[in-house]
Amino acid sequence: MTQAIVVEREGAVLTLRLNRPDKKNALTREMYSALAQALEQADADVGVHAVLICGSTECFTSGNDIADFLEQPPQDMQSPVFCFMRSVLECRKPVVAAVAGAAVGIGTTLLLHCDLVYVSHDARLRMPFVNLGLSPEFGSSLLLAQLVGQARAAALLLLGEGFSGEQAAAWGLANQAMPSGAAALEKAREAAHRLAGLAPAAVQDSKRLMKAPDREQLRQVIEDESRLFIQRLGSPEAVAALSGFINKARD
Repeated sequence: MTQAIVVEREGAVLTLRLNRPDKKNALTREMYSALAQALEQADADVGVHAVLICGSTECFTSGNDIADFLEQPPQDMQSPVFCFMRSVLECRKPVVAAVAGAAVGIGTTLLLHCDLVYVSHDARLRMPFVNLGLSPEFGSSLLLAQLVGQARAAALLLLGEGFSGEQAAAWGLANQAMPSGAAALEKAREAAHRLAGLAPAAVQDSKRLMKAPDREQLRQVIEDESRLFIQRLGSPEAVAALSGFINKARD
């Protein structure tokens, strides 16, 4: 498994930590594969009762590694990024997220699927898909409007407007905003251990019931979004925007 994903076990809690600080935890194909594998193993392990996903106390993730994405873009639903999405969607164990600093693209849409989310006040969340010539992913075109309303979702997805951790908590995208990244991580760890101490079957049954009403629709939306995302990656708009992003980063 890549060193950019650190897997740690503490009792019945499995922690998956993004560990690529020099690239602001930007996600590569290898990292997506490692995360998917770890989640699938956690789901099958009766000794794991909760999963915690985090970055550092300064940065969650800057989203996809654009250079890696352009070098070998996802071609079909078996691509690592979509395998990761399925592993999150199908995970029966409760998933807790701790967010500090940047949470860009899938760094924000992932949170829509987590069961508990704790953010730092100054976390910076953004979904700049259209800004990069792309389209929404990971069910965000469905889930975001359900959570924050159509008008606000349009501003976040169409204009790519950013928002803070405090706003995420106020809008219902996070359970609580904490004073710092360290405090958010500690709160998330505490919540994961609280979940791990409860009757595991009861927790999993409760999660399944909560997710059940929209599950089939959500699966279809994610597949539709993913296929369109693949098409958009090859569009002149996206190629120009993504290439410009890389060139700017190199300057």
